[in-house]
Amino acid sequence: MTFEEIKKGEETYLMHTYGRFPVALERGQGATLWDTEGKSYVDLTSGIGVNSLGHNHGALTEALAGQAHKLMHACNLYYTEPMVDAARMLVEATGMGKVFFCNSGAEANEGMIKLARKYSFDRYGAGRSKIITLIQSFHGRTVTTLKATGQEKFHQYFFPFTEGFDYVEAGDLAAMKEKLDDSVCAVMIELIQGEGGVLPLPRDFVEETARLCREKDILLLADEVQTGIGRTGSLFCYEQYGIRPDVISMAKGLGGGVPIGAVLAAAKCADVLGPGTHGTTFGGNPLCCTAAKTVLSVVNRPEFLASVREKGEYLKNGILALHSPKVKEVRGMGLMLGVVVEKEERAQLVTALRERGVLVLTAGESAIRLLPPLVITKEELDRALGAMKEVF
Repeated sequence: MTFEEIKKGEETYLMHTYGRFPVALERGQGATLWDTEGKSYVDLTSGIGVNSLGHNHGALTEALAGQAHKLMHACNLYYTEPMVDAARMLVEATGMGKVFFCNSGAEANEGMIKLARKYSFDRYGAGRSKIITLIQSFHGRTVTTLKATGQEKFHQYFFPFTEGFDYVEAGDLAAMKEKLDDSVCAVMIELIQGEGGVLPLPRDFVEETARLCREKDILLLADEVQTGIGRTGSLFCYEQYGIRPDVISMAKGLGGGVPIGAVLAAAKCADVLGPGTHGTTFGGNPLCCTAAKTVLSVVNRPEFLASVREKGEYLKNGILALHSPKVKEVRGMGLMLGVVVEKEERAQLVTALRERGVLVLTAGESAIRLLPPLVITKEELDRALGAMKEVF
């Protein structure tokens, strides 16, 4: 199909929930994509942080093909080896307790919310169910995770929302201390607020929040949907803050392109969700867990994580070296970077980069968000920086 045929089909058959760019992608290799017209692009989006191993990664495609020939899906009332292997790898890599597999980041965050409320109910009874999240956070698009999201623009249309959430400005320790009363069961944070604008949390705020949670037996929930699986240069971003969350959610990069999410709980709350209290038809299926196993076997190696940190510094320093008045700041960790520009200029800059063969994302009010595949090469980074030099 030509681009125009694909575009017409999309307009005819799909709900218009996305404002799509005028590009129809056809294939990829590494961190490079090609559209239906044959034009190539350096992919600094990785499917919004999903394609952690890039496109057409040999080990991943071979593992998926092999598993597809054996067993793609099985009912969760039976055991399967890939599910156990993927869970073991996550537990051994983090020292946490147990895993629940699901299908997406929003589902993983829903699972964390349910786990936290049941943990508190089991120990303290009713009335201790509030969850504190941060202003500018983003936790998903279900009715509950929209309410958990600390951005007013998402709190519209779909009333009534799930109640039981309150919000604190990131960095405001006084407000956090004030909010942590006897009605609170958990605090949920993103270590870097991705959709909010690629905003790393202040270290002292994170450390003190973690301490207060331990002191009050309030669960600390780390939303690592976007920051996890090597994105920031460690397997999970919380490691770089020196804290130990009670529960971690993940998705995006875990499957390298196959939909999978997970809730990883510490030993103290690993057995809260018993038979019948939570579930999902597709969660833990053999195909997705084979993808997760493969991604983890590649990403969770010291030399690979070091390469993510090195590439992130190379990209960040390369942008700063342009000395462009259009670039106000470059923030983030590893290969999760936000280039801050004037709000009014951002759309034009994104278009200009795309026209020069570089695909980027946006976040918050004024950030151009860069989430390249973790396997991106120096040559691909240099091509992207060359386009940025022209545009910025």
